Amino acid sequence: MSNRYLRNLTAIPLLLLASCGGGTKQDEAQIPTPMFSPPASQPSFSGETAMRYITEQVTFGPRVPGSPAHTECRDYYVKHFTDLGWETSLQSFSMPGYEGVTLDLHNVVARFRPEVQPRVLLCAHWDSRPFSDMETDETLKLLAVPGANDGASGVAVLMHLAEILSATPPQIGVDIVLFDGEDYGKDGEESMFCLGSKYYAASLGTESAPLFAVLLDLVGDKEAVFPREGFSEQFAKDILDLFWSQAAALGLKQFVNSRHSPIIDDHLPLNTTGGIKAINIIDASLVGHADANERRKYWHTQRDTPEQCSAATLEAVGSLLLRVLFGLQPST
Repeated sequence: MSNRYLRNLTAIPLLLLASCGGGTKQDEAQIPTPMFSPPASQPSFSGETAMRYITEQVTFGPRVPGSPAHTECRDYYVKHFTDLGWETSLQSFSMPGYEGVTLDLHNVVARFRPEVQPRVLLCAHWDSRPFSDMETDETLKLLAVPGANDGASGVAVLMHLAEILSATPPQIGVDIVLFDGEDYGKDGEESMFCLGSKYYAASLGTESAPLFAVLLDLVGDKEAVFPREGFSEQFAKDILDLFWSQAAALGLKQFVNSRHSPIIDDHLPLNTTGGIKAINIIDASLVGHADANERRKYWHTQRDTPEQCSAATLEAVGSLLLRVLFGLQPST
C-alpha cells in the first residue's frame, strides 16, 4: 500500500445494496440480501498452519514481478488451490513499469463452489516490494523486501482458510483473489500501486459480483492492532460494523474501535471502480512507521521477516473470517 495517507447480534440484515455511489454493478446484479446470525459452531483455525505458509512464501525469496521467485511462488499458489479442488485461474496482464521494463502481472483467482450464490470475496496481495525504501542505509534501500507480514501474512490466512472451507463448506460461495503488483510503486507515485486490484476491479462482470469483499494486509504482527480504516468506514460501514462486532463477541483484543485515516490499498479500486463494498483489515500504524514501538518499524524494510509475526494474530484473523462466513445465511 502507498505510504501516502489521504488525510451477540441476532439476525442482522445487511444493507448490502446501499451506497457505493449509486448505479453500481452490485445494483445491476440484484444480489439477494443475506442475513447474519452468530453460528452455533464454526471450524477451528490454526495459526501455526498459517505461520508455516508465511515461512514457505518467504523461502521463495521476495516475490518481485519478473523474478524467478515471483514465478515459482505464483505456481505454488495455483497448485495449492487447485489441489484443494477450487476452480483456479490466473488473470494475467502486462503494463509498462519503471526504466522501460514491461511488467507481467498475475492475479491468482480461486473460486470455491462457483455455482453457489451469494458469494463473498476475500483478498490479499502476494507480491513483494522491489526496494526497501524505509531503510536508512542507502545500500539496504536497493534490496527487495522479504514481505513476511506485508503480503505473505494475508495470503497465508487465506491459504489455510481455503483448506478449512474445502473440508467444511459454508452456505455461501467464497472467492479468493491474490492481487499482484500492489507494492510496486515508488513513494508518491500512487498510479503505480495496487496494479492487480485496479485491473481486477475494471474487469468485473455483473454476474459474479460478490456481496462484499474483505482485504487482508499486514495481518500477522505479534502485537497487531486493527483499527477501523477510513475508506472501509466510508464505503462499507455496515460490513465493518459486522466484522468489528463479531471480533468483540470473540474477545479479539487486536480489533479496536478507533478510527484510522484512509489508506490507499487494494480495497479502494474494489469500492470505487468495482462497485463492491470492501473493507480492509490492516495493522495500520505499521504503515509509514507511525507506531511508537521501535520493533514495529519494519514496514518496507529488510526486517519484514517471519519473526515479526505470530500464530496468535493469524488465528484471530482467521477465526473472525470463519465466524462471519458461517453466520451468513442466504435469503429465502
